[in-house]
Amino acid sequence: MCPIYVRMANKLKIINDPVFGFLSIPNELIYDVLQHPYVQRLNRIRQLGLSYLVYPGAMHSRFGHSLGAMHLMQEAITSLRLKGVEITDEEATSAMIAILLHDIGHGPFSHVLEHTLVDGVTHEDISLLMMERINADLSKARNEQGPLDMAIAIFKNEYHKHFLHQLISSQLDVDRMDYLCRDSFFTGVQEGRVASERLLKMLDVRNDRLVVQVKGIYSVEKFLVARRLMYWQVYLHKTSVAAEQQLIQILSRAKELAHKGVELFCSPALHYFLYNHITFADFAVHSEALDRYALLDDNDVLCAIKAWISSGDKVLSALSESFINRRLFRGELLSEPLTDAQKQALNREYAEALHISEEDARYFWSEHISTSNTYSEKADSIDILYNDGTVRDIAEASEILDLAALTRKPTKRYLFKYRLD
Repeated sequence: MCPIYVRMANKLKIINDPVFGFLSIPNELIYDVLQHPYVQRLNRIRQLGLSYLVYPGAMHSRFGHSLGAMHLMQEAITSLRLKGVEITDEEATSAMIAILLHDIGHGPFSHVLEHTLVDGVTHEDISLLMMERINADLSKARNEQGPLDMAIAIFKNEYHKHFLHQLISSQLDVDRMDYLCRDSFFTGVQEGRVASERLLKMLDVRNDRLVVQVKGIYSVEKFLVARRLMYWQVYLHKTSVAAEQQLIQILSRAKELAHKGVELFCSPALHYFLYNHITFADFAVHSEALDRYALLDDNDVLCAIKAWISSGDKVLSALSESFINRRLFRGELLSEPLTDAQKQALNREYAEALHISEEDARYFWSEHISTSNTYSEKADSIDILYNDGTVRDIAEASEILDLAALTRKPTKRYLFKYRLD
């Protein structure tokens, strides 16, 4: 059984995607969701944050990723239906909307805002709040009660068909399939390519859980290896992390100055978060916080940093100038954490070189740990379905992947320093 396409004036859209070709917007509800300002905002946020400073082609948006993930969800549902898995049209639409909105709460430059401008709020928290707001807006616009209720239930894993949530969030979900394909395409890192089409065709459901038919085991192995390589070659590339740490220091300094009453150039949305202490309660109780957040994108931050080059504050000016001109923090691997004496020495070094106080010097260096795991036994496992009906975890079923290596969580500790040369 294939997805039903509802033809309507100017709302049945075909989108040309560079990764997967032509993508279809199958019905009016999905079209209306795409047109919501919260979703359109994703066009103004880069999928890979600051990775374009390493890979110049990495300029694609979170909107493109969301569309690609929605397309893969549509393909997954078609594949499962052909195997006899019962998925209603409403469930199919809701699953597609859930994956379309899964990243909607991301702020500019990935997780940077979570470390600087908001307190104790994750992009997952904001995603759910935004979904609920879109649901309320569409209820009024369409004169329809809770059109996204099922999509939100699937996203929160509260819907009775657990496998639909697994397609959105698991260790083999369509989110990961799209970002590996898309990010490898735009960065040119071929090691990240995965056989998404074959993986989707190998999916099945047993006992309300996703499984992969045994003949797809090699594609799963390739998927896991590609994910590990992409993390260390792209997502956790030393220069990308250095740029992110420098951006965090810039925004942290700007926020400190704002709290001291220093007036800084910035957009109204960025001004709101710099000059106010915003917590999750503000998002949950006051609509203004969510509305302001929805106006924040990469442009607000970059425009402000360019203006801050002329700031009267020596710290903010120096950090902003070096960031804009790509003289990023220099990174070096550490074998162990910095001691208090080493931290004090760094502060003295920058204080003397830049003629600033040792307290202000702390903005010119950062200690950071990068970590990633390829596979977690504690999360939803990737289950392999054998021809006799038995099911085994990929960590046990694979003849190529070593269980210890697969589940190990490697870490790298860095010291990032402002360039004085």
